[in-house]
Amino acid sequence: MPDNITNNKNGSDSNHEKINYIELPAKDIEKAKAFFSQVFAWTFEDFGPEYTAIHNAGIDGGFYKSDLSVSTKNGSALVVFFSNDLESTQQKIETSNGEITEAIFSFPGGRRFHFTDPNGNEYAVWSDT
Repeated sequence: MPDNITNNKNGSDSNHEKINYIELPAKDIEKAKAFFSQVFAWTFEDFGPEYTAIHNAGIDGGFYKSDLSVSTKNGSALVVFFSNDLESTQQKIETSNGEITEAIFSFPGGRRFHFTDPNGNEYAVWSDT
């Protein structure tokens, strides 16, 4: 787990019982690293050939080697990104080998779309404009 977690016995730590780390499957970790560095400017720290830690993503996490993928159709949680420019983010995803699986649609509070990364994992991007 990340070094920035403080074990404060009185529970006043702002990280206490908050989502702090997310791990995602990747059939091809190198494809995941290339995609997310190009689209979202993530950086990575490798821990052997089957795990890489994610940095600069808004939450710490990692990709682990797996033949599985995440999708809301099979009950997975959905990781949702925020964008100030939805169309620009969509274009970056498309030019980096991502696939738009649900076109931009409106919902109470904004607009969003869904996409899959080159490993087939589903994500969404939303904007409040």
